[in-house]
Amino acid sequence: MQGKLQKIGVIGQSDVVLAFRTLGMQVAATKTPQEAARAVHKFVTGGIHIIFITEDVARSIPETLSKFNDNPDVSLIPIPAASGTDGFGMQRLNANVERAIGANILLNNTEE
Repeated sequence: MQGKLQKIGVIGQSDVVLAFRTLGMQVAATKTPQEAARAVHKFVTGGIHIIFITEDVARSIPETLSKFNDNPDVSLIPIPAASGTDGFGMQRLNANVERAIGANILLNNTEE
């Protein structure tokens, strides 16, 4: 795969994803969990294996996230929605790190 550019997709509300189109990414504006799940499958079957998905939309399609969770060729990466983050993306990152190396090495200290 060296030397070949990877396509990147973004799934979420239209006010969030449309800005990514100007960067050359494939976007899917979704309103329902069904639309979001279809968009993920369409991207993956179309060769887009790096997919940013807004946290609120990602929370609404847990079955789809689980389906691709163990597939090393597909990365579903939660990003904050227009309203900000709810911590879902960091929770998934922590879980993936812990699963990969057997311990959570990321700092979870929220106190300052």
